[in-house]
Amino acid sequence: MGSSSSKKVNITGSGVQQNAKSVTRDRVYTANEQVNEDQNVEILEDSNAAARSRGHKMPIQPIKLYYLVPSPPSRSVMMTAKMLGLELDLVHIDIFKGEHKTPEFLKMNPQHTVPTMDDNGFILRESRAIMIYLMNAYGRDDSLYPKNPRQRALVHQRLDFDLGTLYRRYMDLYVPMILDGAKYSEEAAAKLNEALDWLNKMLDGRAFVAGDNLTLADISIVVVLSNLEALEFDYSAHENVAKWFERMKKELEPYGYVEIDQVGAQALASLLKKDKN
Repeated sequence: MGSSSSKKVNITGSGVQQNAKSVTRDRVYTANEQVNEDQNVEILEDSNAAARSRGHKMPIQPIKLYYLVPSPPSRSVMMTAKMLGLELDLVHIDIFKGEHKTPEFLKMNPQHTVPTMDDNGFILRESRAIMIYLMNAYGRDDSLYPKNPRQRALVHQRLDFDLGTLYRRYMDLYVPMILDGAKYSEEAAAKLNEALDWLNKMLDGRAFVAGDNLTLADISIVVVLSNLEALEFDYSAHENVAKWFERMKKELEPYGYVEIDQVGAQALASLLKKDKN
């Protein structure tokens, strides 16, 4: 697909460095991505073969993920895959070169959004749907996506809150600034703080957003907080959120929090700082 790059990689390797740019208001992020080829990304140690030897189902072949590291939804999928020990064939889409609008990509995803997944011909877009699919198809247990109807319903509510409220309000504040050079909107910031306050209340008496255990909802929401931290948004008044975020950094450290999430958030934030100069 043009100059798209495809690699089977360990997505928690240290070799991805990127300067990125978020592009649209419908959850699509673009990037002018610089991949340091001198830093080899390790082949995924927890390979399909090793996983099969432990007795749980794995993909017939590596799952192809069309992605951008600076895209928060891409990062949540990548960390979920790492937690499940899944080998990913990562395909970087250079939107500045129009790779998201080629006939091939549009046939696969008419919305031309990332992330987009191809699991042996099964195409799926929208990060939260991809995360749920990966868990249902390849999860070793139900810890990230509980089978208990009430617990699962709570996970879904949190995912919906992220998609329709928290993530949306984050975008309403920062996308105009990054794309159009708009000034910081106090009104949009107040709306974002309102969403963070709701999240803060959800965390009352809970270690994680949907209960006492880490779930897909935490992984989906944490990428928003990572961006807010990189963008120097002050969320300290939301004490439960701040404590949860620090807990999540430790929980996800073995699964690429620094290499995937922090690196992407910092690359995105660098664009805003560049625009201000």
